Amino acid sequence: MSLLPIVQGASASSGAAFTVATGGTITTDGNFKVHTFNSSGTFTITQLGADGVVQYLVVAGGASGGAGYYGGGGGAGGYRTATNFSVAQQAYSITVGAGGASQTSSNTQGNNGSNSVFSSITSDGGGGGGSEGVKGTTADGKDGGSGGGAGGCCNSAGTPLPGGSATSGQGNDGGDSTDGNGNSPGGGGAGAAGQDASNSQTAGAGGAGLASSITGSSVTRAGGGGGASQFLSGSGGTGGGGNGATLSANPTAGSANTGGGGGGGYHNSNSTMPSGAGGSGVVIIRYQFQG
Repeated sequence: MSLLPIVQGASASSGAAFTVATGGTITTDGNFKVHTFNSSGTFTITQLGADGVVQYLVVAGGASGGAGYYGGGGGAGGYRTATNFSVAQQAYSITVGAGGASQTSSNTQGNNGSNSVFSSITSDGGGGGGSEGVKGTTADGKDGGSGGGAGGCCNSAGTPLPGGSATSGQGNDGGDSTDGNGNSPGGGGAGAAGQDASNSQTAGAGGAGLASSITGSSVTRAGGGGGASQFLSGSGGTGGGGNGATLSANPTAGSANTGGGGGGGYHNSNSTMPSGAGGSGVVIIRYQFQG
C-alpha cells in the first residue's frame, strides 16, 4: 500500500488546505499564524484554507483629551473582534487609525481618533474630550468609538455637561460633568464607561479597556483617558488610557497601538497644559496554518 505524499500547507488526514498569507508582523501561536498591523498595510491571502475564515481584532485610534481649565478625557478607539470571519483569496487593504492630536488651544474639545479598517469591518475613532473654559464656554464630550468625557463644571445655564456617546458594539460613553468644582470626567473605554466627575477635588478616571488573547498572550487595549483636575487628576483606563493633568503635572498620551484615549489638559491664568494625544490603533488577524 503506497502512502500519499504530504503537501506543505495541507492536512495529511483530510487533504484540506490551510490558509497561507502575507503582511504585517507575523508570529506563530501553536497551529495559528498571527499578523499584527501597527501601521497601515496589506494583508494578502495567497492560499485559502478549507475553513475560509479568520479571527480579527480591529481597534481604532483613541482621541485626545479636551483643553481648557479642566479638559475631559479622550475616548478610546472603537474595539471590534470576532472569530469565523469569512475571507477570500485576495489582498485586503488594512488601515490603522492614528490617535487624535494633542489639543493646544484653550477652551477646545479634543480631536477624534481615526478609523481602523479590515475588509468590511470599520472601528470608529474615539471621541474627543470636552473642555471647560471661561464661564459659559464649556463643551460636551464628542461621540466616537468610545465617547469623550465632558468638560468640567457646567454650561452657561449651570446644567452639567454630558459625555460623548459610543458607537453601538464598539465601546462605552464618556463620563458626565456632575458638579461646579471644575473637575472633569474620564473618557469611555472598550470595557467600561468613563467615570463621572466627583464633588471632591478628584477628576473621573478613564473607562477600562478589554483584554484579548488573539496573539497568544492576554493584552488589554482601548482604555479611556482620565479627566483633569486642579489637584487630583483622573487616571487613564487600563488598556493604554492616559492620565489627566493637574495644576502641577502634565497629562499623558494614550499608549501607541492600543487605541487608548489621551488625558485631559488643564489651563489657568498662569499656565496652559495641552491635552494628551490619543494612542494609535491596531489590526490583528489570526488563522490556522497547520494541524
